[in-house]
Amino acid sequence: MIGRLRGLLVEKMPPEVVIEAGGVGYEVQMPMSCFYELPEVGREVLVYTHFVVREDAQLLYGFNTKSERALFREVIKANGVGPKLGLAILSAMSASQFVYSVEHDDLTTLVKIPGVGKKTAERLLVEMKDRLKGWGEGDLFTPADAGAASQHAPKAAMAGAEDEAISALVALGYKAPQATKVVGQVSQPGMRSEEIIREALRSMV
Repeated sequence: MIGRLRGLLVEKMPPEVVIEAGGVGYEVQMPMSCFYELPEVGREVLVYTHFVVREDAQLLYGFNTKSERALFREVIKANGVGPKLGLAILSAMSASQFVYSVEHDDLTTLVKIPGVGKKTAERLLVEMKDRLKGWGEGDLFTPADAGAASQHAPKAAMAGAEDEAISALVALGYKAPQATKVVGQVSQPGMRSEEIIREALRSMV
């Protein structure tokens, strides 16, 4: 079991990062809500991990805090919700939004998330209600303020950021045409890929 990783952040390709620890590069998938708060490539990071072993793969999911990981583990306990769908849910919604949706039986918001149909959303609402009692009011996934982006980014860099954002949304379960459309709508000169993804996810939920 791999419970946490401390090492050098060597690659960021949302929603995946590569962390080098002890000479080994670990591929870690992270909810975008956690990805936003990562430092730049080349800095040391500490992530708490959830290790999944399948017949065809061994996968690591990473989180900035133990609380974020705990919520992920509660979400994937729900019937029909695996780690991939859990990643999509916690990328599309903040913790407080998810808790609010469960507490108020907000089926409409949940079904907007890719992979969450009506039946899955109904199961989430029923199964998570007791598990999330007393979870707290705080938003565990509030992204850090990105600050003012440069308004003079080269067009090539902007196109690269948009392509990266589209790829990340597709990896989270959105259809390519939908991802392309929404990225085109929210993208502004100077925005980094993480900022584009954040705005795209906000506009779709």
